[in-house]
Amino acid sequence: MSELFCNESLDYFPTYTELKDLRSTFITNCIFNNVLTHTSIMLNIVTIYAIHKTSAIAKTLKTLLLSLAFSDVAVGLFSQPVYTFFLVKWLHLEHINCNTYQVLNIPFLLFLAASFLGVVAVGVDRFLAVHLHLRYQELVTHRRVVVVVIGKWLCSAFFSLITLWGLAGAQEIIKSVIAAFCFIVTFVVYIRIYFTVRRHKNQIHSLQVQEVAHSDEIKSFIVLLKSTVGIFYVYLVFLICYLPSFICMAVIRMYGSSTALKQFSLYSMTLVFINSSLNPVIYCWKMRHVRHAIMNILRKMSWKNNRPLRINYNRSSSVVHVDN
Repeated sequence: MSELFCNESLDYFPTYTELKDLRSTFITNCIFNNVLTHTSIMLNIVTIYAIHKTSAIAKTLKTLLLSLAFSDVAVGLFSQPVYTFFLVKWLHLEHINCNTYQVLNIPFLLFLAASFLGVVAVGVDRFLAVHLHLRYQELVTHRRVVVVVIGKWLCSAFFSLITLWGLAGAQEIIKSVIAAFCFIVTFVVYIRIYFTVRRHKNQIHSLQVQEVAHSDEIKSFIVLLKSTVGIFYVYLVFLICYLPSFICMAVIRMYGSSTALKQFSLYSMTLVFINSSLNPVIYCWKMRHVRHAIMNILRKMSWKNNRPLRINYNRSSSVVHVDN
């Protein structure tokens, strides 16, 4: 079973004879991943704190965003270091035991899958919020969202643990089916969101020139639309970061591997990791309440660092006291 798994991995990672041509690619990816590890951890930790402190975000959406941010932190803490470890081992022509490869591959896939499914869950939530509107709070309760989040992590664990099974071909089929299903769901959801938001914007424009009594409802719905547009940017970045890797894997499975495809596979995997660093940037850019919370955090940190020292001089004791 281990030998089959390792033989399958050779389709994506260069053999020893190919390393001479791909040495610069390995070094570049190692440098990028070391930088991205730190940005993914720090940016998402700040984002988690900001989302937690923001009361303007609905509790259901906040739970989904926090889960996504936690999975992105875990990607920086576990998945990226494991990937860098593999790159360094390959770069130094060191053999990796198949059992070690399988065990390290579990957290690598677990948190990437959790981040992947987190984007899908947030997209479905925004679709229901815009599509159901007034019935959203009745049908999408916080308890149900918590169940979805738990289910997302259980599915991610299943996705990562299937590497321990035999039948490497069956593993690839299962992974491909799950990934294709998630891509189709998110694509359909966001197409529907686009047309729904477009229709509602026209309705809001017509209502704004009518009765003022509708102003509170209009304002709340405008906030909903803005948060939905912000999540749409999360999906676009997700698509840009993940799609090249899945296309590369599909081409390798159908037509076999080559040095050029393996080189593209290495860069496409680093692009996947960039997604975990870009998500908090999008929250800050497109979600006003999160942006304000993050700016307040940065101001407090800056004020504490630049706060002048107060010196108290006691004449009787000739002791100088320094107050922070």
